[in-house]
Amino acid sequence: MDVLFGSIDIRDLLPNHDDVDLQESPLSAPDLRLLIDTLNTRSLHIKYSVHRYLLDHRQHFSAIFAQASNASSVSSELETLIQSCDFDAPFVTEIETLACEAKAKVRELKEKKEALDLVRVLAKLVEKLRFVEDDIFSARMEKAAEGLIELQGLLVVREEWKEAGEIRVLDEENEPVVFGLLRNKWMSCFKELQKALGVLLENAVQFELEGSKLRIRHCSGMLHGHETELFSVMRAMEIVGILGNGFAKIADLLIKHVVIPVVSASADVFVEVLSQDEAVLCVVPHPDSQPENLDGSAIYSRLIEIIKFIHGFICFKNGNWIGNLGRLTWPSISEAVITSFISKAVPNEASKVAEFQSIVKMTAEFEATLKELMFISASDSKDERLSNFAQNVEVHFATKKRNEILARARKLLVQSEIDVPLEHAARVTSKNRVDLLFQSERCTVSSAATQLMELVHQTLQNVCMSPMRVAMEFYHAARDALLLYEVIVPVKLEKQLGTISRSAILMHNDCYYLSQEILGLAYEYRADFPSGIKERAAFVDLAPRFHQLAEEVLQRQIQLVLLSLKEAIDGADGFQNTHQPPQCESTKFCIDQVVFILEKARILWEPLLLPSTYKKSMLTILSYVFERITKEILSLDDIAADETLQLQSLIYMVIDNLSSVVEELVPEVQGSSEVHMWNQLEKLISSLSKLRKLADLLDMPLKTITTLWERGELVSCGFTLLEIQNFVKAIFADSPLRKECFRRIESFNLEAQ
Repeated sequence: MDVLFGSIDIRDLLPNHDDVDLQESPLSAPDLRLLIDTLNTRSLHIKYSVHRYLLDHRQHFSAIFAQASNASSVSSELETLIQSCDFDAPFVTEIETLACEAKAKVRELKEKKEALDLVRVLAKLVEKLRFVEDDIFSARMEKAAEGLIELQGLLVVREEWKEAGEIRVLDEENEPVVFGLLRNKWMSCFKELQKALGVLLENAVQFELEGSKLRIRHCSGMLHGHETELFSVMRAMEIVGILGNGFAKIADLLIKHVVIPVVSASADVFVEVLSQDEAVLCVVPHPDSQPENLDGSAIYSRLIEIIKFIHGFICFKNGNWIGNLGRLTWPSISEAVITSFISKAVPNEASKVAEFQSIVKMTAEFEATLKELMFISASDSKDERLSNFAQNVEVHFATKKRNEILARARKLLVQSEIDVPLEHAARVTSKNRVDLLFQSERCTVSSAATQLMELVHQTLQNVCMSPMRVAMEFYHAARDALLLYEVIVPVKLEKQLGTISRSAILMHNDCYYLSQEILGLAYEYRADFPSGIKERAAFVDLAPRFHQLAEEVLQRQIQLVLLSLKEAIDGADGFQNTHQPPQCESTKFCIDQVVFILEKARILWEPLLLPSTYKKSMLTILSYVFERITKEILSLDDIAADETLQLQSLIYMVIDNLSSVVEELVPEVQGSSEVHMWNQLEKLISSLSKLRKLADLLDMPLKTITTLWERGELVSCGFTLLEIQNFVKAIFADSPLRKECFRRIESFNLEAQ
C-alpha cells in the first residue's frame, strides 16, 4: 500500500524533467497529452494494487466489519432494554450509589495522577538544583549560571527577590509549601555562586597598592581544586545579571588608584604583558609634576591606554562588558578631567578664549576614541560630558569671573571692619563721607560699602563690553555681590546690633547709601547694556530691601536708647519725696544717667548720621524724656511746699544739662541766646513746652494757674483738664479758693467745648 501514501511529482512524469520549470514556463500541448496518458496509466495501476490488497486481507476486513456490526446491535438492544424497563426505587438508589462511588474513584485516581505528576516535576527541579550545586563546586560557572536562570523561570523567582537576597512568601497564591523551600534552595545556590564569582574575580583582577599596579590574570585561580578562566567568570556574572555588581568594586579601585593619579598628578602608565594569561598596568607618578601645569594631550593619551588595557584584558573586547564598566566609571573620570584640567584651562581674559579651541578639539578626539572602544555611547550626547563642558567656554569663563567677583565681595565684607574707632573718628569720617545721588546731604559709610560699590561698577562696565551670555553672568554677579552685604554684615555685627554702637549706625548708613546707589545703576548703565540684557536687567527691586534694612537698624538703635532711658527714669521712683535728701540725691543720679545716655547717643550718632536723620532721631528720644518726666511729676498725688521747689530745681537741672545735646538740633542764629534756643526747640518738641510750663506752675499761685487755664495757655502747652485738677489737688489744700478754681476751670472747659 505504499503507493497510496506516496506523493506524485508531475515533473517526474515528463521527459527531461530536470530542465522543466513549471513556475516560469507553461507546458506544451504534446507534454500535456503525454502527462494525461501517464496519469491514466498510474491510476489503473493504483486501482489494481488496492484490489489485490483487499483480496489478500479479506479475512481481516471481514472480522473488523462483523465486530463493528455486533457492537452496534448490542448498543441498540441495551438502549431499548433500558427504556422499556421500569426499575423500582431501591434499585435506582443502588445504581446512583454505585455511580457516585465510581465518580469518587475516578476523581481520586485523577488526584493521585496529578500528585504523581507534581512529584515528577519536583524531582526534576531538585535534580536540576543538585546539578547547579555540582557545577558550582566543580567551577563550571557558565553552566551553573545557565541552570540558575532556567530554574528562576521555573520556580517563578522575582528579580526584586534576587536583588534583595531573600525569598518572600506569596500569600495570595495557593501553592504547595515545597515550592517555597525550593526557592530558598535556589537563593542559597545563587548566593553561593555570587560569592564564588566575587572571589574568582578578585583573584583575577588585583590592585597592588604598594607598586601602583593593576594585575590581570586570565586564570582566576582554583575553586575546590578546579581551575577557572576569567572569561567564564565574566560570562557567568553576565548570565545571572550581577556583572554590574562585580564591576562596581573594580570601578571604585580603578578611579581611586589609577585614574585620579593620572589626571591630577600626570602619572605615567605603561603595560607589561608577562604571558598570554597575565598582564600588568603600571602607574608611575611624577615627583616634579605641578597640578597647574597639566598637559591635556598627555592626560588623554594615558587615559586611552588605561581604557584599552581594560577593554582587552578585562572585558575581552566585549562591547556589552566595556559599556557596562564605562557607565560605572565615566561620570567619575569625566568629573576628574573637568576639575583637574579643563576648568583650570578656562581662560581668565576674553582675548584668550580662542586659544582654548585647541583643547576643545583635543577633547572631542578623545571622546571619539572612547566611542570606538565602546566605553561610552556613540549615540547618547549626554556621554559627551567633556565636549559639552569645553564647548561652553564662554559660559565657563563668565562663571569663573562671576565666582571671582563674589569671592572678592565676600572677602572684603568679611575682612573689612564696619566701625570707626573713637580716637580716629574725625579723620575717618571725613575720608569716608560720600555724596548721595538723590539728596544734597553727605553720608559717612564704611570702607566695605564703598569698595563693594566700586566692584559693582567695574562688573557692570564689563556687562556693557561683553557678549550676551557672558554679560548675563556679569549682571547676576553684580546683583549677587550687593545681596552678599545683606547676608554677611548683619551676621557679622550681630553682637553690635544688640547694643548702642557706632557699627550699627555705620551699617544703617551703608544700607541707605547702597539703596540710593542701586536706584541709579539702571539710569547709568542701561543704555550701554547688550540688547538682551536691557529688557531683563533690573535693580529697582533691591533698593527697597536695603532702605528697609537701614530703617530697621536705626529703629533698633533708637529703641535701645529708649529702653536705657526708661530704666534710668524708673530709678527715680516716680520723683516722689524729692524734698528728702536721700531721695533727692537718688533722683539727681537718675537725671545724670539720663543725660549720660543722651550724651553717649550724641557722641556716637552725630558725626555719622545724616544731619536730618540725626535731628529726627534725637528729637524722638528727647520727646520721650520730657514727656516721661512730665508724666511722672503730674502723677504725684501729694506735693509738699518745699517739694515743689525741689521738683522745679530738678526740671531746670534736666534742661540745663541737656544744652550740649540740643544745641545741634536748632539752627544757630548769630547773637541768639540760650533762651532763644530753647524757645525754638519747643516748636519742635511739644513735650518740652509742657515740661517748662510745669516748672513754672510748681511755684505759681492758684489764681495765676486759673487765669492761665482760662487764657488757654496751659491747653496750648498740652495740659488736660484732669491733669490740672490733679496737679492743683496735689499742691493746694482743700479750700473755698480751690473750689472756686475748679469751678472756673470746669466752666471754661464747657464753654470751650
